[in-house]
Amino acid sequence: MDFSKQLILWYLQNKRDLPWRKDTNPYQIWLSEIILQQTRISQGIPYYFKFIRKYPTIFDLASAEEDEVLKLWQGLGYYSRGRNLHHTARYITTHFNGIFPNDFKTLKKLRGIGDYTASAISSICFNQAHAAVDGNVQRVLARFFNINTPVNSTKGIKYFKELAQELIDPAQPGTYNQAVMELGALICTPKNPQCTVCPLQEACKALKHKTIEIIPVKEKKIRRRKRFFNFLVFNINNSSTLLVKRTEKDIWQNLFQFPLIETKNEAGLKDIVQSDLLNNLIGTNEITVEQQNFKPLVHKLTHQDIQIQFWVIKTQTTLKNAIKWKNVINFAVPTPIDNFIKSYQK
Repeated sequence: MDFSKQLILWYLQNKRDLPWRKDTNPYQIWLSEIILQQTRISQGIPYYFKFIRKYPTIFDLASAEEDEVLKLWQGLGYYSRGRNLHHTARYITTHFNGIFPNDFKTLKKLRGIGDYTASAISSICFNQAHAAVDGNVQRVLARFFNINTPVNSTKGIKYFKELAQELIDPAQPGTYNQAVMELGALICTPKNPQCTVCPLQEACKALKHKTIEIIPVKEKKIRRRKRFFNFLVFNINNSSTLLVKRTEKDIWQNLFQFPLIETKNEAGLKDIVQSDLLNNLIGTNEITVEQQNFKPLVHKLTHQDIQIQFWVIKTQTTLKNAIKWKNVINFAVPTPIDNFIKSYQK
């Protein structure tokens, strides 16, 4: 069986009609690849259209303010992607006159563009034979060749990249890369793969040896970090509140949030009332403190579980830098805060 030709034939007959596949515009391909990192296609498509409508060219994206870009990104998570997207747009417009570099090594040097994204752009847009390897590709290759090397190990990452590079069709690298990823997304799925309609079933070693359910192999995940966030939601005269910007190199960098108290364990009312942050901001005279959610909201990130409590601080005392509730929607905030704001203002 000719692996690449069989895949490409299947892809041309079965590929999904996705908006960024209309042409090979590198700006659109790059934008779609960044959005789809850690994001399902069904969720990513609406964001892709929002960005294309607001920023139809890389110059439009580069001229925007970061806060504006992050606001549009809100809900996608992994906000470093949005910051890197904006930074790279500015870099390309400044250093390359808005023209995407067609050199693989130069692409990899751009912020937010790793080996996979550089391979996708260079192959799809510039017809260069660089194999794009993501989880879908690793899974297809691991099953087809019945490989038990952990795909997320240092050895595995290198091995699957080299194997993918050997298999790529040099005449149609972009089509080949998309074909392997499409097969992994539609047929060779993590659970319940559709082996009976797979174009590679006759030569698939994992299917032959009945190891489909245990391939690919992955190393155990690292221990998850547990954090406790307590947000102080000031309600000033039922008209204003207070937001602050997260500037440290941590999750949600450069997004806005309510003043935060992070504790080692789940906090109680006494912990909040006696906190330095609350006392420094307003003191405890003429305020009421209410626990908004009695059961912590658990927000799961890649390696962290954030347990969130919202504490509503009602006061008639005016605070410096207070924001009208009606203007809060203009700020880019993390998803759990956005959800709270929507429910609190109903």
